[in-house]
Amino acid sequence: MNKLELISALKTKADISKSEAAKVVQIFFDSMADSMADGERVEIRGLCSFFVKTYKSYTGRNPKTGEKVTIKPKKLPFFKAGKELKERVDQ
Repeated sequence: MNKLELISALKTKADISKSEAAKVVQIFFDSMADSMADGERVEIRGLCSFFVKTYKSYTGRNPKTGEKVTIKPKKLPFFKAGKELKERVDQ
């Protein structure tokens, strides 16, 4: 399912206009992204959680030249499926 399919499903099930459904979906995604950008965990009970992992700087190697390269510290988003989602998918 992509974003447009999600909007269509919301439009049909909630009996609202496509523009209203698009606005709801966009607000939902923006709120999640803003929370994660602030370093907060986003948890949707029974479905999943999103969180940010922080990595320290380290020395790596350029695969082409073998030259040592300093990798800058970074933050990456992660997804973890909830127990109910895992069980539902595994039926």
